[in-house]
Amino acid sequence: MSAYFLPSDILLPDFEAVNGTAWATIACDQFTGESAYWNTLDERVGDAPSTLRLILPEAFLEETEARVPTIQANMEYYLRNLLVQHKNSMIYLARTQSDGRVRHGLVGMIDLENYDYKKGAQTLIRATEETVAERIPPRLAVRRDAVLELPHVMLLIDDPARTVIEPIAARAADLPLAYDFPLVPGSGAVSAHFVDSVGVGRITHALARLMTPTHIAARYGEGVAPLLFAVGDGNHSLAVAKANYEEIKAAYGESAKNHPARYALVEVVNLHDEALDFEPIYRVMMGVDPNDVIKELEAYSYSLHGNAAPQETKFITATRRGTMHFGTPTAQLTVGTLQTFIDDYIRTHEGATVDYIHGTKTVEAIARRTDAIGFIFSGMEKDDLFRTVIYDGALPRKTFSMGHAEDKRFYIECRRIK
Repeated sequence: MSAYFLPSDILLPDFEAVNGTAWATIACDQFTGESAYWNTLDERVGDAPSTLRLILPEAFLEETEARVPTIQANMEYYLRNLLVQHKNSMIYLARTQSDGRVRHGLVGMIDLENYDYKKGAQTLIRATEETVAERIPPRLAVRRDAVLELPHVMLLIDDPARTVIEPIAARAADLPLAYDFPLVPGSGAVSAHFVDSVGVGRITHALARLMTPTHIAARYGEGVAPLLFAVGDGNHSLAVAKANYEEIKAAYGESAKNHPARYALVEVVNLHDEALDFEPIYRVMMGVDPNDVIKELEAYSYSLHGNAAPQETKFITATRRGTMHFGTPTAQLTVGTLQTFIDDYIRTHEGATVDYIHGTKTVEAIARRTDAIGFIFSGMEKDDLFRTVIYDGALPRKTFSMGHAEDKRFYIECRRIK
């Protein structure tokens, strides 16, 4: 039986000597427009050991060249003087969110040979959103010569019967404690246990059952390529890990198959975890004539002759409100249908732009501008994610958000990749 999710030699500090709250840091792609968040965190951490010293927040991407040598030097220092290796380990993680709900996950490693972020990929691990190639080089500059990786990648499994993670959660109290501490104020807390060999075996068998032809056919239809893991968060970070491994393969050939960079440390979460929310990300077009957009969108709706279920979106301008219907769309989701139109319109209308908005009130406020039009539509149901990726490939960028920024994955575990 193939092992699709593997134990790893996980590195952690001794949390009896290291302050866990200071050690843990939110994913680098959060608060990208709020450098004040990161400056405040820097002051809060001070001289304490922290994963903040091992990452490049995207808020400071323009400082990549200056920051990377320090980050890589810190990795070397922490590896020699701070981190303790837990060989062949898998971790069960209970993440208490800011709203008090608990999200359950497993930390282990995946084989990058099973992953492809390109649209149309048929691999066991696939991206859920379009990968922007321009976002890869700065992160690759960090990883290329790094001795450590820190995961903020979250992979989702479609396990409505709750056979993979939840049985481990039920017996977590009997497993050895890995760590337990509050996160920075407003972000909840984390508690983790090392999964024993019995649990690892059960996880492996449960994942294999999700891959059986009978299960795949019943869940998604006949004749589709199996999808086991869909990237929920950290798509570009995983793409960087893949790019780095491809460079190593090009340099070392067959021997690269034994290189530690062939694998990536991730957290796996059940799509059906009750604490995992999907929130729609709306669109607002600006620098446009709203009436012209409506006219062109109507013509576009009539041009569609697909087999997907009917869809609709509300539109809002300074002077008009209404609903646009797509009777026979080709994309599985309204956001995909709409994004294709928006991209084409922007390419052919100078000055037209689009912004991606969380919350209907913000859409309403921006749409009061005379050169703007907002679109509000039903978000993707969690149960639609795997089927949509299987049939449509990677979703349009900014299709959905999994919860609030404060509830994203924090960097805690490390793994040696060099």
